[in-house]
Amino acid sequence: MGMVPVNLIPEVLRNLVHEHALVVPISLFVAVLCLCLVVGHLLEENRWINESILAIIVGFIAGIILLLVTKGKSSHILTFNEELFFIYLLPPIIFNAGFQVKKKQFFHNFLTIMLFGVIGVFISVSIITCGSWWLFPKLKLLGLSGQDYLGTIFSSTDTVCTLQVLHQDETPLLYSLVFGEGVVNDATSVVLFNAVQKLDVSRLSGKTFSVIGEFLYLFITSTGLGVITGLLTAYILKALSFGRHSSVREISLMILMAYLSYMLAELFDLSGILTVFFCGILMSHYAWYNVTETSRITTRHVFATMSFIAETFIFLYVGMDALDIEKWKMTQLSYGNLMGIYSSLILLILLGRAAFVFPLSALANYTNTRATSDQASSITFKHQIIIWWAGLMRGAVSIALAFKQFTFSGVTTDPVNATMITNTIIVVLFSTLVFGFLTKPLIRYLLPHSATRKSISHSESGPPFDDLNLPFLSLEESAATNISRAKASLSMLIESPVFTIHRYWRRFDDAYMRPIFGGPHGNQSQC
Repeated sequence: MGMVPVNLIPEVLRNLVHEHALVVPISLFVAVLCLCLVVGHLLEENRWINESILAIIVGFIAGIILLLVTKGKSSHILTFNEELFFIYLLPPIIFNAGFQVKKKQFFHNFLTIMLFGVIGVFISVSIITCGSWWLFPKLKLLGLSGQDYLGTIFSSTDTVCTLQVLHQDETPLLYSLVFGEGVVNDATSVVLFNAVQKLDVSRLSGKTFSVIGEFLYLFITSTGLGVITGLLTAYILKALSFGRHSSVREISLMILMAYLSYMLAELFDLSGILTVFFCGILMSHYAWYNVTETSRITTRHVFATMSFIAETFIFLYVGMDALDIEKWKMTQLSYGNLMGIYSSLILLILLGRAAFVFPLSALANYTNTRATSDQASSITFKHQIIIWWAGLMRGAVSIALAFKQFTFSGVTTDPVNATMITNTIIVVLFSTLVFGFLTKPLIRYLLPHSATRKSISHSESGPPFDDLNLPFLSLEESAATNISRAKASLSMLIESPVFTIHRYWRRFDDAYMRPIFGGPHGNQSQC
């Protein structure tokens, strides 16, 4: 067998790359993903490192190696495309969040979660927008449009770092609030971003109610589409009993229907995030109980795995993109002005977060204590600090919205747009690395392991009334009895709306929904 001449090896490599232009970078990226998983396993017990931080660091190192190999031309294995993110990476992450959510805790704390996740986003966006509008021109960052200033990009949180430290069984209230707010926050940020993009900023006067109306329309219709898709999937699985012949078909149907719900929402210009999130909740509440035991175990692991890979993929790319030399060269501002912009954005994020977490926590404590007379349902000051801290990290959604706003298929030739992309990357890197590194020590200091058990009782806390079988109005009883029952129900609704609605929903669910769509039986109910 003859030897290949040494001088032909570079030529062979060039031909290989040319013939497999897409296969080579994908293979390299998958190899880096595998390396990230192995290193993550080895550092599992580290008190400072979590999965997202590790992925960014590995991506950063891979970017340095690529810069050296390409002699400073590129730090990327793959080119970012917002369609790749919104169509392929985001749906499994959000669907898994809805599918794995502890529904009982989520809906018990629903009003508080919506306060943080919806009202809080509007407050944060207002502060970041006003602050940017005032500070950016002073720091020589000019040429931004009205939509560019609006702070939805920097209001989307990434709570993964905190959730990896908190334990769902030890601090159910805190975990539920951080998890629920994280998902609703992302959905609200994207919905608000899309609503703002449709706004004619040159005619902004009197358009506030138009933005709110557009937001509510997107929110309600997107949620409705998710609910309908989830119920349809559950009915099909229950009526046709797929599991009698093939577990593969019923698992495939759940995955494809979830993805279809997201794509339909995007097709109709709705919010795919909200749609697929509520589709996940409905599937886990009804459809999951209509499949075989093998499929139940498989679906939980498959959805979690897809979500984990997608998140790791995104943070790897963020680490590599931090070394994109072209974007840094395109920026025409001095280092002093750039540092001022970075510092201003971090400060505005801190202020915007504090401006709603502490006041809304006080409001939630007032309403919850008045409704339940139970101090266990109160959000303590230590819990408020953790909730505030959990939302300081910025992640995948911020990156995707920035690329969608300031680039075309990941590329820009405008210096101002390039500056905004680098601003977003620096904010994501700083918040994830610095705040993320400090998350574990902070939580262990504020919530020692022995103290966290005190919160467990809240998971079973109930309303201030004992009768769990509150009857509906009945045609078989007298009008006086029904009127008396309606007055009692209205009084309970006013005093403790969440618990009252939850109890009536459970009765309605047992009586009408589960016989049609399936679901848990008796005390297995989680919602």
